[in-house]
Amino acid sequence: MLFSGTSGWAYPSWKPGFYPARLPPSKFLSFYAARLNSVEVNYTFRRLAGESLFRKWIGETPPQFRFAVKAHQAITHFRRLRDAGESCSLFLASIEPLRAAGRLAPVLLQLPPNLKFDGGVLQHFFETWPGDLRTAVEFRHESWFRDDTYRLLRQYNLALCEAATENLETPPVATADFAYLRLRKSDYTAADHEKLAARIRSLLGNGDVFAYFKHEETPNGTSWAEQLLNTFSAA
Repeated sequence: MLFSGTSGWAYPSWKPGFYPARLPPSKFLSFYAARLNSVEVNYTFRRLAGESLFRKWIGETPPQFRFAVKAHQAITHFRRLRDAGESCSLFLASIEPLRAAGRLAPVLLQLPPNLKFDGGVLQHFFETWPGDLRTAVEFRHESWFRDDTYRLLRQYNLALCEAATENLETPPVATADFAYLRLRKSDYTAADHEKLAARIRSLLGNGDVFAYFKHEETPNGTSWAEQLLNTFSAA
């Protein structure tokens, strides 16, 4: 199944292009979830969300809606994957309400741009990370794009996050029984959409695909996400 959305939803600047002009912020998520079927949550990168907040989000969205959550910065940026056991435990406990409700999309481990390849650190971290938790890893230094990295990801069934920005594009390498795409370019043409749809079509043969467009001051990302979902719902 294809899950598609944007990185967040709480943007008043999306009125009236996406949200109705008179829609209060308290209704943003329920409106968003009526049009799209997933969202990437950046909130969890800086804060440990409480159970009540996740319960609220679950209550405002339909059962098929999924929340992808970014791992806390204490794991990826402060500890840089080293000796991160306590930070991992706190983060994993905090997202348990989503997981228990069956509403959790993959967790995204987004590594710092200046963190270079270290296979030993990566393997040790994966050995302590829950094996039954869908997880995608976004590498933002080119040194990670090598066979040793892909081998480790496949060993632990973790997805190489296919991130596309103006300056760096992750190689299209499948490493898990699901796929995770972060689509961060400022514009997507009709030709870009066709190319993206072809890539997703090939990935769907192996499992679920999660694709998230970058949020901007304009709601263009929601339009692109809807276009993707419509492409595959009509197929």
